[in-house]
Amino acid sequence: MKRRVFLAAGAAGLAAACGRSGKRRIAVIPKGTSHLFWVSVQAGALAAGKQLNVEILWNGPATETDFNRQIQIIDSMIAQRVDGIAVAVSERQALAGPIDRAVAAGIPVTVFDSGVDTQSYMSYVGTDNVLAGRLAARKLAEILNGKGKVAQVLHMPGSLSTMDRETGFKDEIDKKFPGLKIVAEQFGMSDRAKSRAAAENILAAHPDLDGFFTSTEPSATGTILALKSRDLQKKVKLVTVDASDTLVDEMRAGVLSAMVAQDPFGMAFQTVKTLVDKLDGKQPPKRIDLEPIVITAPDLDKPEVQQLLKPDIRKYL
Repeated sequence: MKRRVFLAAGAAGLAAACGRSGKRRIAVIPKGTSHLFWVSVQAGALAAGKQLNVEILWNGPATETDFNRQIQIIDSMIAQRVDGIAVAVSERQALAGPIDRAVAAGIPVTVFDSGVDTQSYMSYVGTDNVLAGRLAARKLAEILNGKGKVAQVLHMPGSLSTMDRETGFKDEIDKKFPGLKIVAEQFGMSDRAKSRAAAENILAAHPDLDGFFTSTEPSATGTILALKSRDLQKKVKLVTVDASDTLVDEMRAGVLSAMVAQDPFGMAFQTVKTLVDKLDGKQPPKRIDLEPIVITAPDLDKPEVQQLLKPDIRKYL
């Protein structure tokens, strides 16, 4: 977030009146800032800010588990009287109160990426995460010919977006693929090392495992490390939601079978646009769902997939 330094307390009032270069200010608060997904989100938000002539105040916790820091940032943005707030909710219940406070203060709020246990926000923009989980289930079932033992390395409790993916995966398996059995589920807590430990525990308990589903990039990366440590990277099939350069490399190497990709750049752009539309007197939709796509190794060099996986973030960061 851009910081301003004032030489005297009296300068604050002057800055509030005329120190904003005439631009409206939109706060964009990610779940975290340490994963590559959020770098693309930041680029998309900044791209929207440039095109729509608003100032983007980017600020988020270092890790996706630190929802208390998210609460502090939202309250700070309310105190600053920003023109709009966009927040990717890290904990669905804990963030409801801060969002309600922002709305009560007259600040429009768009929730993106992951939902929250309040309806006071103006719009929600995100991937259809239940569909993402269902698509992953179908692809893993196809790879395993509809039979075998599979496990999930889950993200973390309270994160609605990833819980929806995991629920979508489980429901699809249970309802449509009776030959597949989910034998284990463990949380990776949005951490590669913890995800690796979770996958190691599952592999130790189920040496005959046929496949993994992971709902996020850190869960996938940790699971890949566990598979490689046991030389199972070609035997046990892995399908994940989310993408990164590392996961693309693992797919090219045959370690990752498929990924269900989101569009974080486009999601962030649409999120900022809903707030600008509201400030311009328009009424944005209550919900905007972005459809995920399944990517396998033969798809990686298609132009549309390259654009999705590698937007020109250097242009904006």
